[in-house]
Amino acid sequence: MERRNFLRSAAISGLAITGMAGINSVSAAESVVSNEAKFKLKYGPHLGMFKNSVGDDPIDQIKFMADQGFTAFEDNGMMGRDIALQEKIGKTLSDLNMTMGVFVIEKGGNMANTLAAGKQEYIDIFLDGCRRAVDVAKRVNAKWMTVVPGGFERKLPIGIQDGNVIDALRRGAEILEPHGLVMVLEPLSDSPDLYLRTSEQTYMICKGVNSPSCKILYDIYHMQKNEGNIITNMDLTWSEIGYIQIGDNPGRKEPTTGEINYKNVFKHIYDRGFTGILGMEHGISGERIEGEKRLVQAYREVDSFEL
Repeated sequence: MERRNFLRSAAISGLAITGMAGINSVSAAESVVSNEAKFKLKYGPHLGMFKNSVGDDPIDQIKFMADQGFTAFEDNGMMGRDIALQEKIGKTLSDLNMTMGVFVIEKGGNMANTLAAGKQEYIDIFLDGCRRAVDVAKRVNAKWMTVVPGGFERKLPIGIQDGNVIDALRRGAEILEPHGLVMVLEPLSDSPDLYLRTSEQTYMICKGVNSPSCKILYDIYHMQKNEGNIITNMDLTWSEIGYIQIGDNPGRKEPTTGEINYKNVFKHIYDRGFTGILGMEHGISGERIEGEKRLVQAYREVDSFEL
């Protein structure tokens, strides 16, 4: 039996169309072939989203994502995985014609080594992370890597902090640019102490760095919390957006669970010609296989915008 048919049969209790009682597993699997239809946009799940359907094995999970029509994948913790697994993931994505999304540059900037402080030891940690990220990116055929510059340095004027961040990121871009790699800066809503907070601030930093290897990671969940006005602010910063992430608000679960009209947002992104990845950096509202089934259904709903 082919791998995909096996996976569908194994997970059939969570994927079969309702009301099909009495049908055998093979014909039930065939009844969900429509799940293989590709989405209009490159939504990228992460490991763990479908573990109830196929188990804990990362490769099985990625194959299941492809089986459900997803054409991208992201993994924040990729740099911490064994080299052998990184290589296996890279091959699997290639075989399935899936695009690798972001992973986080380890110690690329955090509350312990904020780039806003301008301290050489913090910059060295960041640059070491950039160098090591190049090798990881090659193994998994990645292009984008997440960077969070860390917290504010409250003792310094904001303009000095801006300059320190820009200088550090320029040096990181010098490492990544020859390899065609892009760090994407993510403004966050997790704490008011975090330096990057809004899209316009991140736009300014990217303009200051002035490199194709430094762009915005526009996380819709965080930006809805920090600034709202999603479509307008995306348009204002569009030239510097390199990557998008998803999560409804409140709750940070899949689209359709909160207040964001994702169907309209996704249509706008599509109409603007975005061909990059929209990372599914959120939780799941439901439980077990039924929750995972509902996750896929939610993306079918919000991806059903008219062309």
